[in-house]
Amino acid sequence: MDTLNFKRPARAEAIRPALVGYVGSGDLEVMIEPSSAGCADIHIHTSTDGSEARWRQVIELIESVMKLPVMRMDIHDFAATPGVIRLRIEQALELAREDAA
Repeated sequence: MDTLNFKRPARAEAIRPALVGYVGSGDLEVMIEPSSAGCADIHIHTSTDGSEARWRQVIELIESVMKLPVMRMDIHDFAATPGVIRLRIEQALELAREDAA
């Protein structure tokens, strides 16, 4: 088990709490909460040791196509593939932005 933490630049925008996915069957759970930290504070609990480089690449890829909001994101991973990781994070971000304003 690894615990990873990333602090990324973020923009202030209205978001609401969001939850997508579930831990199990090679999937992952993504939870988002508004934050006053001034950054995107991402906490990852993963069953895959030595996966920091993979997580960093996925987060950077998401940042290249969408701005991250000021938030706390908690991810519980059970060996999800990079494609599933990206899908779940993007789903959570879309849900957090829906009707938040």
